Amino acid sequence: MKIIIQEETTNKTVTLTINASKFTAQTAVKMMNSFLEHQKNKSKNPKIYKGKQRFKNLMKSGEKLTNIEVTDENMKPFDRIARKYGIDYSLKKDNSQEPPKYYVFFKARDTDVLTAAFKEFTHRQMTKSTKTPIKQKLRDYAQKTLEDMQERSREKKKTREAEL
Repeated sequence: MKIIIQEETTNKTVTLTINASKFTAQTAVKMMNSFLEHQKNKSKNPKIYKGKQRFKNLMKSGEKLTNIEVTDENMKPFDRIARKYGIDYSLKKDNSQEPPKYYVFFKARDTDVLTAAFKEFTHRQMTKSTKTPIKQKLRDYAQKTLEDMQERSREKKKTREAEL
């Protein structure tokens, strides 16, 4: 009886090992087939670039490009607004002039969107230039409170002198 149970266990173990190796081989074949299929589809669908990109990738789109000139200090605020409006653009630096100038190249079909983005950009820049910086406001407020405190102390001295 003991020998029969041991043989059954051995047979089950061998069967399990054979099935596992078959399963592993089948899984490997399926994975390779899916990888090859993915590679075929990848070549059919080239990567689509969005937002800020290299000039070369912008040229690949095959559309007509236009450009505008932007200064160095306006680059970061412009980048935020361009991302907000979903504009595909590329930056080129012109070192031939001092200070260097930047050119923003974008697709011609984005002209209307770019006009709206630049309206918002100029509006933000204008409001930013008219606002007083917070640090300046704090300095002014601190100076005013200091003057008020000095005036109060003078009035206190006057009232004390008058009482004496």
